[in-house]
Amino acid sequence: MRKIKTGDFVQVMRGKEKGKRGKVLKVLVSKNGSLKVVVEGVNIVKKAQKPNPTLGIAGGIIEKNLPIDYSNVMLVDPKLNVPTRVGIIIDKKTGKKYRLLKKSGEKIV
Repeated sequence: MRKIKTGDFVQVMRGKEKGKRGKVLKVLVSKNGSLKVVVEGVNIVKKAQKPNPTLGIAGGIIEKNLPIDYSNVMLVDPKLNVPTRVGIIIDKKTGKKYRLLKKSGEKIV
Protein backbone atom coordinates (compact mmCIF):
# COMPACT_ATOMS: atom_id res chain seq x y z
CA MET A 1 0.00 0.00 0.00
CA ARG A 2 1.38 3.39 -0.99
CA LYS A 3 1.29 6.34 1.35
CA ILE A 4 0.35 8.80 -1.43
CA LYS A 5 -2.32 7.92 -3.96
CA THR A 6 -4.02 9.52 -6.96
CA GLY A 7 -6.44 12.24 -5.84
CA ASP A 8 -4.56 13.15 -2.64
CA PHE A 9 -3.76 16.79 -1.87
CA VAL A 10 0.01 17.20 -1.39
CA GLN A 11 2.62 19.90 -0.82
CA VAL A 12 6.04 19.98 -2.48
CA MET A 13 8.74 19.99 0.20
CA ARG A 14 11.96 20.23 -1.84
CA GLY A 15 13.16 21.58 -5.17
CA LYS A 16 12.38 24.60 -7.31
CA GLU A 17 8.62 24.21 -6.74
CA LYS A 18 8.94 24.10 -2.92
CA GLY A 19 5.80 25.20 -1.07
CA LYS A 20 3.35 24.66 -3.92
CA ARG A 21 0.29 22.52 -3.32
CA GLY A 22 -1.85 20.49 -5.66
CA LYS A 23 -3.78 17.34 -6.33
CA VAL A 24 -1.94 14.17 -7.39
CA LEU A 25 -2.95 13.30 -10.96
CA LYS A 26 -0.83 10.14 -11.36
CA VAL A 27 1.57 7.94 -9.43
CA LEU A 28 4.18 6.46 -11.76
CA VAL A 29 6.26 3.36 -11.01
CA SER A 30 9.41 2.74 -13.05
CA LYS A 31 10.95 -0.66 -13.82
CA ASN A 32 13.58 -0.26 -11.09
CA GLY A 33 10.87 0.46 -8.50
CA SER A 34 11.34 4.21 -8.07
CA LEU A 35 8.17 6.27 -7.68
CA LYS A 36 7.25 9.62 -9.20
CA VAL A 37 4.08 11.68 -8.92
CA VAL A 38 2.43 14.12 -11.31
CA VAL A 39 0.96 17.00 -9.30
CA GLU A 40 -1.56 19.44 -10.77
CA GLY A 41 -0.01 22.89 -11.32
CA VAL A 42 3.51 21.83 -10.29
CA ASN A 43 6.58 21.37 -12.54
CA ILE A 44 4.88 22.75 -15.65
CA VAL A 45 6.93 22.99 -18.86
CA LYS A 46 6.11 24.34 -22.30
CA LYS A 47 6.48 21.92 -25.18
CA ALA A 48 6.22 22.36 -28.94
CA GLN A 49 3.51 20.00 -30.24
CA LYS A 50 3.45 18.89 -33.86
CA PRO A 51 -0.03 18.78 -35.43
CA ASN A 52 -1.50 15.34 -36.13
CA PRO A 53 -4.76 15.62 -38.09
CA THR A 54 -5.53 11.89 -37.92
CA LEU A 55 -5.67 12.01 -34.11
CA GLY A 56 -7.23 15.49 -34.05
CA ILE A 57 -4.23 17.08 -32.30
CA ALA A 58 -3.65 20.74 -33.10
CA GLY A 59 -0.08 21.97 -33.21
CA GLY A 60 1.43 24.75 -31.14
CA ILE A 61 2.92 25.35 -27.73
CA ILE A 62 1.31 23.28 -24.98
CA GLU A 63 1.86 23.23 -21.23
CA LYS A 64 2.54 19.87 -19.64
CA ASN A 65 2.91 18.64 -16.04
CA LEU A 66 6.11 16.64 -15.57
CA PRO A 67 6.55 14.14 -12.73
CA ILE A 68 8.52 14.90 -9.58
CA ASP A 69 10.05 12.42 -7.15
CA TYR A 70 7.72 10.76 -4.65
CA SER A 71 10.04 11.62 -1.75
CA ASN A 72 9.73 15.36 -2.43
CA VAL A 73 6.02 15.60 -1.58
CA MET A 74 4.04 15.25 1.66
CA LEU A 75 0.34 14.67 2.17
CA VAL A 76 -1.56 17.72 3.51
CA ASP A 77 -3.71 17.04 6.56
CA PRO A 78 -7.22 18.30 5.66
CA LYS A 79 -8.10 18.99 9.30
CA LEU A 80 -5.00 21.05 10.24
CA ASN A 81 -4.06 22.21 6.71
CA VAL A 82 -0.35 21.38 7.25
CA PRO A 83 1.88 18.74 5.61
CA THR A 84 2.11 15.56 7.63
CA ARG A 85 3.74 12.15 7.56
CA VAL A 86 1.64 9.11 6.79
CA GLY A 87 1.71 5.72 8.48
CA ILE A 88 0.01 2.46 7.60
CA ILE A 89 -1.97 0.54 10.20
CA ILE A 90 -3.86 -2.75 10.02
CA ASP A 91 -7.30 -3.01 11.58
CA LYS A 92 -7.22 -6.04 13.91
CA LYS A 93 -10.91 -6.89 13.45
CA THR A 94 -11.19 -6.78 9.66
CA GLY A 95 -7.52 -7.10 8.63
CA LYS A 96 -7.82 -4.07 6.31
CA LYS A 97 -4.98 -1.60 5.86
CA TYR A 98 -5.55 2.11 6.47
CA ARG A 99 -3.41 5.19 6.07
CA LEU A 100 -2.97 7.19 9.27
CA LEU A 101 -2.12 10.91 9.39
CA LYS A 102 0.56 11.37 12.05
CA LYS A 103 -0.29 14.96 13.10
CA SER A 104 -4.04 14.63 13.62
CA GLY A 105 -4.24 10.85 14.10
CA GLU A 106 -7.06 10.46 11.56
CA LYS A 107 -7.54 7.43 9.32
CA ILE A 108 -7.78 7.86 5.55
CA VAL A 109 -10.19 5.32 4.07
